[in-house]
Amino acid sequence: MIAFAAVCDAVAATPATLLKIERLAGYLRSLGRDDLNAASRFLGGDPLGASDARRLAIGGRTLLNAAHRVWAFDDESLSTAYRATGDLGEALARLFREPAAPALFAETLTPASLAAILDEIASVGGAAAGKKRAYACERILRACHTERETAYAVKILTGDLRIGLREGFVLAAIAAAFGRDAAAVRRAAMAAGDIGAVVLAAREGTLERIELRFGSPIGFMLASPMAFESSYRELDGATWIADDKYDGIRAQAHKRGTEVRLFSRTFSDIGRTFPEIVSALARQAADFILDGEIVARRDGRSLPFRYLQPRLQRNDPSAGMQDEIPAAFVAFDAIALGREFLVDRTLAERRSLLAAQLAPGGAFELAPAFALEANATPELVRELFAAARERGNEGLMLKRADAPYVPGRRGKWWLKLKRELSTLDCVVVAVESGHGKRANVLSDYTFAVRASAERDELLTIGKAYTGLTDAEIATMTEWFLEHRIGGGRRTFAVEPAIVVEIAFDIIQKSSLHPSGYALRFPRIVRLRPDKRVDEIDTLDDVERIYREMLEREGVER
Repeated sequence: MIAFAAVCDAVAATPATLLKIERLAGYLRSLGRDDLNAASRFLGGDPLGASDARRLAIGGRTLLNAAHRVWAFDDESLSTAYRATGDLGEALARLFREPAAPALFAETLTPASLAAILDEIASVGGAAAGKKRAYACERILRACHTERETAYAVKILTGDLRIGLREGFVLAAIAAAFGRDAAAVRRAAMAAGDIGAVVLAAREGTLERIELRFGSPIGFMLASPMAFESSYRELDGATWIADDKYDGIRAQAHKRGTEVRLFSRTFSDIGRTFPEIVSALARQAADFILDGEIVARRDGRSLPFRYLQPRLQRNDPSAGMQDEIPAAFVAFDAIALGREFLVDRTLAERRSLLAAQLAPGGAFELAPAFALEANATPELVRELFAAARERGNEGLMLKRADAPYVPGRRGKWWLKLKRELSTLDCVVVAVESGHGKRANVLSDYTFAVRASAERDELLTIGKAYTGLTDAEIATMTEWFLEHRIGGGRRTFAVEPAIVVEIAFDIIQKSSLHPSGYALRFPRIVRLRPDKRVDEIDTLDDVERIYREMLEREGVER
């Protein structure tokens, strides 16, 4: 793992994309089969492989307790290290100590040996699972022989490398390492759901043998925001398809034979939460992978996201809850139909196939779509937006008719038009006890955005203490206490894993936060368990909203 850490540091220090890929490709070429498989998964952010339904389930407290046993540091040292780095791996690396006397049978970590330990962690169950995970974490830390090796072992355990390396970079490096077509590598990765299998196929020249794997989630295609009430010049020169922007849970539906699985954007299987949707999808004749949204419905009208929140807290909702909060899956794209992988087809073709091969019914719907010819007028966009809002939806999606399906990237293929009041998806990085009746719970949240689409550094932008219910705060208090990272009794840093949607009045420049901005009157709109941390908004999004605010006010920067 020393070589793995070295290449990660080199990639993190390299701003140029092509040089990142070149350095990573050289490292991949140097590895044997087992290390190549494991290292590729680590770099791609899925230590077990994206198609593996198991989870490591290692809490911050478990990891910190193991580190305490190995290096015997105090809480103040940890707090100081974490404040200086903002990263648990980097903080623990600063606390690394060589053992006073070498162990008789000291282990040496390699990507393959670390992967074997992680497999053991993911496989444990029963009453002794906690102790086994704790022992495995301690074993990994004792096997680290340098600070940098320690940093990256912890980053892998927590699932956050933070070296500005998206899966797309890793796939490009795989293609470069073994002289394969980059598009073929990306397509194989989407089909297999396991970057480890793809890198081995690339090395052996067998990419074409990788078949579509149902039941393994594929990255979701993302949309870029478009300024509300602008001239909509982004639409010029292309044909677009408009559909509603639903205020629900983005989901991917997989069906093969009688088996149906539903995945959220975090790749969690949420089928048990929505049994009526699973039943409706199972009645379809065709096999498929669909992209869509789970929405709450009443009398044919969409309900706000908050109506779905009680459902998310129940794995097996009662018939009464299903009647009280009826849910439906609204499909707006087809990733695969039958055995055909459709990602290279245009959106217009995918929508046509979707309508021809699937029949809506019960808790399964097909999203209505409206064609916009090139140079659509602002008046038409306003009409479509108003109609979407009238149907109870959040706004409007505008998608180029010739768009392929490109997972995990924001670009100009898909655009989203939301209500005028902007919100930001942020991650909680620190918490504080409240006041009055909330003095015994953690109700004040400091939150951050990502530095950029390429940089995972988290930059704080504000603190909020309103918006959540007492029940939500109580639940989150338990989670934060289990995932605290040093700090005092009332205020402390936490693992950056809880995504929240933040509303605010205005954005203003400020030296108070590392982001350089502060939100006025921020409030929590909702928890976003359906979103991953690598999908939160970036500093670029903050600056775009800030510029739009100044333009509306007629202020020049």
